[in-house]
Amino acid sequence: MSVLIGLLIAVGSLIGGFAAMGGHVAVLWQPWELVIILGTAIGTYFVANPMKTVTDTGTAVMEALRNTAPSQAHYFEVLGVLYALMRELRNKGRAEIEQHIETPYESTLFAAYPGVLADTQLTTFICDYFRLIIVGKAQAHEVEALLDEEIGSLFQDRLKPYYALGTVSEALPALGIVAAVLGVIKAMGAIDQSPALLGGFIGAALVGTFAGIFFSYGVIGPISLKIKAVREKQLRVYIVVKQTLLAFINGAAPQVALEYGRKVISAAERPSIDEVEDKTISGAGQRAAPANDRAQKEAA
Repeated sequence: MSVLIGLLIAVGSLIGGFAAMGGHVAVLWQPWELVIILGTAIGTYFVANPMKTVTDTGTAVMEALRNTAPSQAHYFEVLGVLYALMRELRNKGRAEIEQHIETPYESTLFAAYPGVLADTQLTTFICDYFRLIIVGKAQAHEVEALLDEEIGSLFQDRLKPYYALGTVSEALPALGIVAAVLGVIKAMGAIDQSPALLGGFIGAALVGTFAGIFFSYGVIGPISLKIKAVREKQLRVYIVVKQTLLAFINGAAPQVALEYGRKVISAAERPSIDEVEDKTISGAGQRAAPANDRAQKEAA
């Protein structure tokens, strides 16, 4: 919503200011200039990027418009499932936890945290590293190096729409000049016409330059930055998992390991220690109980 509000303010200020200066707003409507600029930008975008990035860009734009970033409740779920798994491993051993990480979508433990299960990539990430832990042969520094490598790869993949749109944003002013040059060529072809007609042609050509700059710095650039901010917040969850697991591997108790994870949450969304204890540590058994009841009813 903030993106749409910002765009409305920007466009309203631009057109309103132009009209207040005595400009004729209708002159700004040059659809074929927009076709040249935006069509060329879209075409080159398809040339420069694989189809997976193109489709992911659409998803990323929608996420930016909706500000689809993890909420504090989602962090509680992530910390909760980590605590539950660490507690199971500490108290019951390998055999008990293995059934949860091998088939998380059939697990009563994971069923208590539907927000985590809804994110297939995150669920797989958590299960993979708990699988490494229960093997018992990987050293902490080896797991940390692997975590860093995978999270770095995730950052590269998830930020591809940001980099791709950033390139388009940088190219749009030049494409605006291309549209303006074509408009000037059209005007030169009508040099024998009346000054009023030539003035209209030249004005239309200058609208191309204006449109290219505006779409670059007023639309595509800000949206790409919003995509970057939202996706980095989404990836922050993986840093939380990383720090929690590393603390646990190095011998920290599950409740202490959670504090390592809590500390890397952004200050705006970071819950207090007491909130984490109430909603994850103290509430872990309460959340698991309804899930066990549901599983027993389904089995019956």
